[in-house]
Amino acid sequence: MGRISLCRRGGARKAKKDTDEGWGLWETSNMSGRKKALLKVIILGDSGVGKTSLMNQYVNRRFSNQYKATIGADFLTRDVQIDDRTVTLQIWDTAGQERFQSLGVAFYRGADCCVLAFDVTSASSFKSLDSWRDEFLIQACPRDPENFPFVLLGNKVDLEAQRAVSAKRAQSWCQTKNNIPYYEVSAKEAVNVEAAFQAIARDALAREAQESHDFPEFPDQIRLNENRSSPSGGCNC
Repeated sequence: MGRISLCRRGGARKAKKDTDEGWGLWETSNMSGRKKALLKVIILGDSGVGKTSLMNQYVNRRFSNQYKATIGADFLTRDVQIDDRTVTLQIWDTAGQERFQSLGVAFYRGADCCVLAFDVTSASSFKSLDSWRDEFLIQACPRDPENFPFVLLGNKVDLEAQRAVSAKRAQSWCQTKNNIPYYEVSAKEAVNVEAAFQAIARDALAREAQESHDFPEFPDQIRLNENRSSPSGGCNC
């Protein structure tokens, strides 16, 4: 049985039927025949680190000082150009509260990239990164967990006087996690947000290319009984 998910583009919602295989990358062709990729990106991190603000700054180019906790999950989409490809990023903003973490498996499956976010003024949000990363790998169950693309974002660099986590400390953590990319950003001031999501899109596309190489397409039909003679008067049952 398929699932019904809600797609949002430009503030409007529409229903889209999905399959049980997940919400991963899929492609469509436009009128010119060029392929358009849809990449699912998950943003994880403690409540209050600015996940919703980062998503809104990147997609809608706006910031609000009014904090409202995400309940469950929500997503926005934005089309970007990566080299000669048009890519639609489907960015999922997930709840950071512990009581919603059991819903993770429904949102993590099929992700093409995972963004881990923390608040540079909050040491506790940085310490939680290990548990968020581990939970994603358990719930999403990617084919190649060692090389799955993660990106780390240190938000609220506009509050430099209140910084509790140094860039060096964050970079050292990334080195222990297969050298994942690290970006210091500010959703409020739009610092480095664009560059970070461009890198996210490129990492997700690189994963897609690798998986296409590792899992080549099979023929449309596999004839199980080819070159096998049938008993006279019998059937192939």
